[in-house]
Amino acid sequence: MLTIRKALPADNDEIWHIIKEVIASGDTYVFSPDSSKEKMLNFWCSNDKHVYVALWDDQIAGTFFLKDNQPDLGSHIANAGYMASSQFSGKGIGKQMCLFSIEEAKRLGYKAMQFNIVIKSNERAVALWQKLGFAIIGEIPDAFNHQQNGMTNAYIMYRKI
Repeated sequence: MLTIRKALPADNDEIWHIIKEVIASGDTYVFSPDSSKEKMLNFWCSNDKHVYVALWDDQIAGTFFLKDNQPDLGSHIANAGYMASSQFSGKGIGKQMCLFSIEEAKRLGYKAMQFNIVIKSNERAVALWQKLGFAIIGEIPDAFNHQQNGMTNAYIMYRKI
């Protein structure tokens, strides 16, 4: 059974293991596969974010954050990032994290959510976000230096909440 809660500092090592696994292939996130634990935890768990963990039978299976997409007059739109451990692949962790984050963003007062860079070749994520009501509102040419495919386009995706 999946439960989601706010992340605690004690979760950082497990969050790092998920981040390290996800960025290792260099095919879905802009971070270098060589990024350090300190760099990534400083980014993922920074004070400008609401950070959560998804637990499958009390084991951290995924993590995500919510934050203002832009400061001040753009702060009514949330931005989010999601990562899940491959150990739990096929269990709907990403879907459940996104559904939870939409409700949480609404609770926090956001009016919409926007993903600024969804790698076009990450077809699984693109399809999931579309299934959950996100529309592709733009395509950025050569936005991502994919480690296997080279320069790859990325989408901007958006939905009202």
